[in-house]
Amino acid sequence: MAEQKRDYYEVLGVSKTATEDELKKAYRQLAKKYHPDMHPGDKEAEAKFKEASEAYAVLSDADKRRQYDQFGHAAFDGGAGGAGGFDFSGMDFSDIFSDLFGDFFGGGARRQSNGPMKGQNLHTSVVITFEEAAFGCEKEIEMVLKDECTICHGSGAKPGSQKVTCSKCGGKGRVVMTSQSLFGMVQNVTTCPDCHGTGQIIKEKCPDCHGTGYIAKKKRIEVSIPAGIDSGQRVRIRDKGEPGVNGGPRGDLLVEVRVKDHPIFQRRDFDIYSNAPISFAQAALGGEVLIDTIDGKVLYEVAPGTQTDTRIRLRGKGIPSLRNKNMRGDHYVNLVVQVPTGLNAKAKEALKAFDAETGNTLEKKTPNDGPKKKGKKKFF
Repeated sequence: MAEQKRDYYEVLGVSKTATEDELKKAYRQLAKKYHPDMHPGDKEAEAKFKEASEAYAVLSDADKRRQYDQFGHAAFDGGAGGAGGFDFSGMDFSDIFSDLFGDFFGGGARRQSNGPMKGQNLHTSVVITFEEAAFGCEKEIEMVLKDECTICHGSGAKPGSQKVTCSKCGGKGRVVMTSQSLFGMVQNVTTCPDCHGTGQIIKEKCPDCHGTGYIAKKKRIEVSIPAGIDSGQRVRIRDKGEPGVNGGPRGDLLVEVRVKDHPIFQRRDFDIYSNAPISFAQAALGGEVLIDTIDGKVLYEVAPGTQTDTRIRLRGKGIPSLRNKNMRGDHYVNLVVQVPTGLNAKAKEALKAFDAETGNTLEKKTPNDGPKKKGKKKFF
């Protein structure tokens, strides 16, 4: 038994009163989502694309839509070819596919590419320290950049010669390739392979730049790293990218920042986390301790009886905000009590006396209802 077709309106996701523009908009969205060129080898996507195309082919035609509204799918039973018996011959998809492929590849068939275009962006990276990321810094990087050729002044043509209009694209910079598909003739607009989108051909190339119009030179560039930047973020330097085409502006240079790991500090957003050791006596008695921060050492008053892994908060000692350098995160510090090791006899006696005085001596206890078991001693 053949699988029952879905309602065409349901396929496109429109109401039965949908206008021509609403039908076209719905189909374009589905076509872009399921087109076989976007999902090579995906049979499910291909089937959904065919289903949407069949629905649009019927509902976009006034006569076929009236037949479908009256008789449903039965109106087209027995048609030759096409998906599910529908006849696609005679259907003109050229307009919508021209628009569709224009969306895929960056512009419609009517768009020309031989006008001024911005140059491509360049990418590089720079390594900085934790403190440099926190407070900002100036870095110098070395890059190979293209400068306008002083001989041809960027034209690429030998002095005394001129460019000529490209015969392949007629000066438009793009060519239209037409191919046959399941749904009719499809137009694919691509950059002209002969003039590379410029619309002009250089007959006699400049001997210095070999027709490129530019000379590559190694240059040093100053990069201002803003305070608060994090690893993976980028700094944009305007007009330091590739030269523009046909008089267009240069692209930009995008510098990715990589922050070195710090031996003490860890960053989470704009907050800093670290550990700080304190002595057994400081933990028990309290008092001032020195804690390392990105601003240097600061004094902190430890409360008497502080336990190990107590977390304290140093307000405003974190990373400055990228948007407002006067706003900063906080610094969270885990106080870690250091247990004394390598005690001499006098120190050991002092600790024993301390335990005796504070009542912290170890007491052996055994259960009343069973034999003694070996194990770790516990504090009670």
